Amino acid sequence: MPALSDTELIQFKDWTLRVRPALVQPARLLLMVHGWTGDENSMWVFARDLPPENWIVAPRAPHATELGGYSWRRHDVATTQGRPSLELLRPSIEALIRLVDEYTASVGLDAAPFDVVGFSQGAAMANLLVMLYPDRVRRVGVLAGFVPSGAEALVQGRPLAGKKVFVAHGTLDTMVPVDRARTSIDLLEQAGAEVAYCEEEVGHKVSIGCLRALRSYLAE
Repeated sequence: MPALSDTELIQFKDWTLRVRPALVQPARLLLMVHGWTGDENSMWVFARDLPPENWIVAPRAPHATELGGYSWRRHDVATTQGRPSLELLRPSIEALIRLVDEYTASVGLDAAPFDVVGFSQGAAMANLLVMLYPDRVRRVGVLAGFVPSGAEALVQGRPLAGKKVFVAHGTLDTMVPVDRARTSIDLLEQAGAEVAYCEEEVGHKVSIGCLRALRSYLAE
C-alpha cells in the first residue's frame, strides 16, 4: 500500500490534493473520492497493489463538517443527514470534472477516460460522475455506497450501456444498509451497466476479498 510518505500533499488552485504519480507509463488518472467527514488522506487504505499505471489523485472535499473532516455537499440546507441528493452533489461533481481537466493539463496527463473509486458519500459521487459524464469515465469502483435520490431521471437514458461498474458492500453495514446497495445495483443495471458485485459479512468498510476484486477490475 502506498504510504502517505510515498505521496505528495499539494495545493492546486482551490484544492488540497494528495497525489501519487504513476509508476509506469502510459499513465491513467485514478480519482479517489473520500466519504463524509473524510479528507485527502482517507482513501489510501484502498490503494494497496493498485495498477502501477494509475496516477492517483485524492482531493479534499470542499465543505467542512461540524464533526471534523469534509463533505461533498453543503450542510447549511435542510435535508436528511447522510442522504445527499443529485441536486446537492451536482456542484461538487462539476467541480471535480474541472479539477480533472485543469490538473491533468498541468502535468501533461491524458484525462479521458479516467478511473474513479469512491467510498460511502464518495461512492455516491462516483455513481453520479459516471452517469453524468459516461464518456469521461472508464472504470468505477463503488465502495459501501449508493445511488443518490434524484438520479432516476438519468437512469432512463441508459448512460451506462456497455460499461462495467464494480460495487462492494458489507451485509453488516449500518450506515448504508445493504438493501440500499442492492437497490442501487438495480438502478445501475437499469442505466445499462454490467455490475460486478462483491458482498461480504463486514460493516461500513471493504473486505480483503472485495479489495482484491477491485484491484482485478481496475487492471482490466
